[in-house]
Amino acid sequence: MFVTGPEVVKTVTHEDVTAEELGGAVSHTSKSGVADLAFENDVEALMILRRFVGFLPGNNREKPPLLPAQDPAERLDFSLDTLVPDNPNKPYDIKELILKVVDDGDFFELQPDYAKNIVVGFGRMDGSPVGIVANQPLVMAGCQDIKSSIKAARFVRFCDSFNIPVVTFVDVPGFMPGTAQEYGGIIKHGAKLLYAYAECTVPKITVITRKAYGGAYDVMSSKHLRGDVNFAWPSAEIAVMGPKGAVEIIFREEKGDPAKLAEREAEYKAKFANPFVAGARGFIDDVIMPNETRKRICRSLAMLRDKKLENPWRKHGNIPL
Repeated sequence: MFVTGPEVVKTVTHEDVTAEELGGAVSHTSKSGVADLAFENDVEALMILRRFVGFLPGNNREKPPLLPAQDPAERLDFSLDTLVPDNPNKPYDIKELILKVVDDGDFFELQPDYAKNIVVGFGRMDGSPVGIVANQPLVMAGCQDIKSSIKAARFVRFCDSFNIPVVTFVDVPGFMPGTAQEYGGIIKHGAKLLYAYAECTVPKITVITRKAYGGAYDVMSSKHLRGDVNFAWPSAEIAVMGPKGAVEIIFREEKGDPAKLAEREAEYKAKFANPFVAGARGFIDDVIMPNETRKRICRSLAMLRDKKLENPWRKHGNIPL
């Protein structure tokens, strides 16, 4: 699958590339992001496609199909209390959290080999389909970049098209810095995710597990983007940036005094290395224990089942393409 084949490429750019390298399944599922999934054969593809269609309604005017749930909505999972490491720089697998909160540990991931620093896919909560968007601390520390912004934005808009609620798990230290990202248009592409969440009218539930820094906190379904219910774990840090970087900028005149800087850093941590300042300002609805994450999400989804929200009329919005 390609716009111009290997022979045209060789003629115009003098690149030697095979058809498989240029437009094969691996290229499109891991490098270009054009395809979501790849399979060994057509039988496997059809089986997985049936599973995918099972999450969707018959059309965009219907609600997603509700299945009888065997997994109790009030189920607690105490292993989640130790999921986030004490060391803020140590990674953990966000998929473990997803598998432990969805019905029967059944998570249907899309684009697993593309922009791995963000995870998207479908699960069910108390029998109802939900779309899940989650930062992945195992890859690039969960930083938001151009590819992950586009991947998540397209997924959020897809869920909104078919009335599927969106559950967002946040552990993001910020946008990826560097010239490659800035010259590539991270401001414009990052705004795609901002736009997708802001325009989305389905129920939106957000859980901040650890870091939620700066503009990347904003774009991940924050209260500022009309998040309906925003929870935080006790380990959540909602701030403009990490303590060390913030202190070095705010108190740059004290750079020559390491003891003073350490004191300032401890002060910053005491204030922002917890979710309570954000909670006092109304940006967080509740601080919850990790073990009750599934229970609180299911309750929130039940509360928002009949949510009705219409965006102001316009010919069409101008998405930052």
